[in-house]
Amino acid sequence: MSTELTKRPEALRKAESRQKILAFSSLLVMIIVFSIASPNFATFSNVVGILLSTAVTGILATGVTFIIITGGIDLSLGTVMTFSSVIAGVLITFWGFPIWVGVIGAILAGMLAGLLNGLLIAKLRLPAFIATLGIQMIAQGLNLVISRTRPIYFLHEPKFRQIAMGTLFGIPYSVYLFFGLAIIAGIVLSRTVFGRYTYAIGSNEEATRLSGINVNRWKIGVYVLGGFFYGVAGIVMASRLNSAQPSLGVGYELEAIAAVVIGGASLSGGNGTILGTIIGAFIMSVLTNGLRILSIPQEWQTVVIGAIVILAVYTDILRRRKS
Repeated sequence: MSTELTKRPEALRKAESRQKILAFSSLLVMIIVFSIASPNFATFSNVVGILLSTAVTGILATGVTFIIITGGIDLSLGTVMTFSSVIAGVLITFWGFPIWVGVIGAILAGMLAGLLNGLLIAKLRLPAFIATLGIQMIAQGLNLVISRTRPIYFLHEPKFRQIAMGTLFGIPYSVYLFFGLAIIAGIVLSRTVFGRYTYAIGSNEEATRLSGINVNRWKIGVYVLGGFFYGVAGIVMASRLNSAQPSLGVGYELEAIAAVVIGGASLSGGNGTILGTIIGAFIMSVLTNGLRILSIPQEWQTVVIGAIVILAVYTDILRRRKS
């Protein structure tokens, strides 16, 4: 692949930097405002709560960042996350396998769903919106069928809960896992051929194909990688709740995608960073937590978050016009 094709426009890189600075500044402003408005916001326990809630959304958002950069979308990530946790519950609780087998099974389940998404989009040429919506509905149904419509509890495996809720220096393990995966994802996206092809496909898929690159294979790989992150998120969520909740999952795709867009990625593809996604995930968590502490009704919290998502997408449109 030519250097020119993999080289990202300087204007886009500058626009990304400005967006990250704007997002980070917004995060700081929110923290200051909520800290002044409520003394409970800045307490250690609440900060840990924010970190813990960011872990799941952040892991999901990290996975879908690769997909959005290619110009795709994944509406199945929430129910696939739940599907992974249900598979872990079946392996560990129903069939009596060791915890590590359940963890691997959950991750493989997420990757399988990602593979199906990739095949539907790359091979069958289905629009990403339709393909992932279909997988979302299939996973949602399978969650109920496999679990027999009941939660699967890990009551006889106390060590399973330590995956997410065990602490080091008072910080849950799931937070360290989130940051560790984010660092690895950032390196993959910015320092490897996989990352360069991800940007190239999103910037100009046809030019990438004409340069001799097997675009379909790389697209499938991106969705499989997304599935890996969904599987990990499923383990973290199940460990945090100490159960696999088959009805959980719908709605997480909106939070994860919103975090990616707020962090500077474009739904048109071609740009985005893991650092921006992390900032976006924290903005979502801090906003939700702050509104809850201020006793804002749940319905108004949803209204505010929806308005912010619209504003983030509109900002992206303006940014790309200028670039």
